[in-house]
Amino acid sequence: MIEYLDSLDQQLFLQLNGLHVSYFDVFMYSLSSRLSWILILLAFLFTLRNKGWRQAAVALLAVALTVLIADQLSSGLIKHAVERLRPSHNPALASAIHVVGNGGGQYGFVSSHAANSFGVALIVGLIMRSRPALVSLVIWAILQCYSRIYIGVHYPGDILGGVVVGLLSGWLGFVLWNWAQRRYLNGDHQLFSQSDGRLVTWAVIVSIVAVAASPLFLELIGINQIIN
Repeated sequence: MIEYLDSLDQQLFLQLNGLHVSYFDVFMYSLSSRLSWILILLAFLFTLRNKGWRQAAVALLAVALTVLIADQLSSGLIKHAVERLRPSHNPALASAIHVVGNGGGQYGFVSSHAANSFGVALIVGLIMRSRPALVSLVIWAILQCYSRIYIGVHYPGDILGGVVVGLLSGWLGFVLWNWAQRRYLNGDHQLFSQSDGRLVTWAVIVSIVAVAASPLFLELIGINQIIN
């Protein structure tokens, strides 16, 4: 049964990874970078500017704890326990896959990118109580996940496992944030406004547009190859 699922996982990976053109090589590689989160992080920090230092500290601590749990479970525990080779390190697939960049580390199950992305998307959307922010962040997380398949470093199964870890981590972070609100910060009231949610939503949209424009910008200034 496991061998059958692994075979299906590899077949689906090859189909998705095979859909590549030079434009998307740069787009997906840039999207997969942790630097692509900068604008979204700055927008979230900006929404905390008038919330008081205790509220801001607890919100940031909850998000940081979510990332820590997701990253440690995926990269620190599960990857080394399962030891499933990334497709980019699988000799049997070497001639069949399209790898963008250096191919990542040796093991890929589960994807820490997927875990971190979905963990952040869930906890930020829940503590802000903003459907637009939650939906846009989930779309962003899905794009992040697909970029990992596109550049050849994760199977769909790696991504699915990372999504599960991320959602569990995000929910745990939210539960702890909610407990701190009730225990130390005078109740679970509406902390963020609708404009705060719109700000994060627009930050996601602008981030997608900026990453999408990066290959065109690099071509415009005469840099056609940035990825080895």
